[in-house]
Amino acid sequence: MSGTSEGHRPPAGTSPGATPAADTESHPAETALLDYRSAFRSATFAMAVVDGSGTIVHANETLARMAGTGATDLAGLPVAGLVGLTPDDHAWRAWREVLRGRRSRFRCTRRLKHRDGKPLWAEITVVPMADPSAGSPGRALLTVADISDRHELQQRLRHLQMHDAVTRLPNRTLFFERLSAALELSPFQDSSLLPRPGRIGLCYLDLDGFKAVNDTLGHRAGDRLLAAVAGRLSDVAGRDPYHPGGSHFVARLGGDEFAVLVEESQGTQQLLDLADALLTGVQQPFDLAGQRLSVSASIGVVERACAGTSPTGLMQAADTTLYWAKADGRARWTLFDPERNAHRMTRQALSSTLRPAVDRGEFALEYQPLVGMADGVVRGVEALVRWNHPQFGVLGPNRFVSIAEEDGSIVRLGRWVLRTACRQARRWQLDHPDGPALFVSVNVAVRQVWDSDLVAEVGDILAETGLDPGLLQLELTESAVMGSAGRPLRALQALSDMGVRIAIDDFGTGYSNLAYLSRLPVSVLKLDGSFVRGFRYDDGGRHPSPADETIVQALVELAHRLGLTVTAECVETVEQAERLRRIGCDTGQGWLYSRAVAPERIAELIDAGGVAAPGATASGAP
Repeated sequence: MSGTSEGHRPPAGTSPGATPAADTESHPAETALLDYRSAFRSATFAMAVVDGSGTIVHANETLARMAGTGATDLAGLPVAGLVGLTPDDHAWRAWREVLRGRRSRFRCTRRLKHRDGKPLWAEITVVPMADPSAGSPGRALLTVADISDRHELQQRLRHLQMHDAVTRLPNRTLFFERLSAALELSPFQDSSLLPRPGRIGLCYLDLDGFKAVNDTLGHRAGDRLLAAVAGRLSDVAGRDPYHPGGSHFVARLGGDEFAVLVEESQGTQQLLDLADALLTGVQQPFDLAGQRLSVSASIGVVERACAGTSPTGLMQAADTTLYWAKADGRARWTLFDPERNAHRMTRQALSSTLRPAVDRGEFALEYQPLVGMADGVVRGVEALVRWNHPQFGVLGPNRFVSIAEEDGSIVRLGRWVLRTACRQARRWQLDHPDGPALFVSVNVAVRQVWDSDLVAEVGDILAETGLDPGLLQLELTESAVMGSAGRPLRALQALSDMGVRIAIDDFGTGYSNLAYLSRLPVSVLKLDGSFVRGFRYDDGGRHPSPADETIVQALVELAHRLGLTVTAECVETVEQAERLRRIGCDTGQGWLYSRAVAPERIAELIDAGGVAAPGATASGAP
């Protein structure tokens, strides 16, 4: 008989020695633990168990293979060292909070350290293995996913997004990223935590005449030229003697604009030498597919301390300076000038407040006497506009008239000046009926002739104020009347027919073409002050510029033969006045007689008999 009774046979499907089902069922927790451990070890997903201090307790084979080592070798290693986390890392705090059970998840992308040195980018995820609400340190599960392929694709896409397709240089987006980083992260002195005051420089370059290349040779040739220019700029940027062993950051900002960023500038001279080298490099002829092209460039140069400099501020300065380089003649570099920029900013401020200033009553007129050279009698006055600016104080016409001409507000301002001057001249005449009737001379911009019905305005103002047309003189610059034809010529002729006198201001500084004097309705020539200044004597009593006297004498004789009178501007000394009188100049104007003064002072001159003796106001001369 068998030693095993039938009543004690194992259940069908079991072998002798197998654990009875009842035993297995009696230890379900142990069985589940075995299953979990088996799954952990054989999982294709890299995992590790980490204790509260961040040390690896267990690691599976997948993670070990990813790190190029064995699973047992990973045990006891700090996770931070494996994935490159350091206390100064922005993710460090989140990592520690997960280990302490105060955060439910931590995820980051890191470059994993592999034993053989091959690059491997991984997505790291850490979750607490205990209930996070408990708040007590426990263990955490670390999972690591290899995302090297995805990271490489992202890098390629980023490179395409951040680089120019034509020149392969960094584009505008990447340039501003680099610029922002350079301004935010100043270099450090040794191990000190205090940043040293670093400096930054920028050469902002624009090709001169690039549009002509595109228009005449086509965009393909233009693209080849841009690529060749980019190569030249990169070569120059890599050969800066101030920066051996490295290259400055070169970018194409768009169109034909390039930037060379000097992140650790050693001073203005480095930037100027670099700008010289860049200009020289660009100006060398290009041989593009059998076409030989020559171009030039304009460069705006800015160099300043990083502290207090923003990317926007630096680029605004560079853009302004590039504009100066082009305005100064192109094919050159121009260094940022704070004083010139302040003048530009002031000009912008004036431009924005100029139009409403007339309504606010911020303008006033002063009057400078025009004196007969032979007898010293005041013949007339020139009206000179002043702007009582609430921020910048009293401004002379040289500060704002050109702005008014550019934006068109000169038409409205000129109308106000003309009406005010005519009204004042009429007031003097009414208040001093026994005194000489002074004519008033008013400057007229060429835009007033083109953009308004000047003839109608003058007629209306004369009728309104009651001033005789013969007591109004309109001054236009020589360049404004040169080549006058059509509407301007008809306007000048109509004004002359009305009885208004026409004067050419600053005569001798423009085209100096005397032919137009015979066909224009001109009554007066006003000689530019540069001729009169040449009438001074030096300390030895010698005339420093005898040619000026010869020229003035010839002009006066010519004007008189044409029936014109001559006024000399900028008369400042008795000697000048005497020589001008001997030459035959009719009237003089300048600080020898009087500065521009308020209307009340002119009234005093009229009461005094209208005489301004030479030297009587010389204390006001410079």
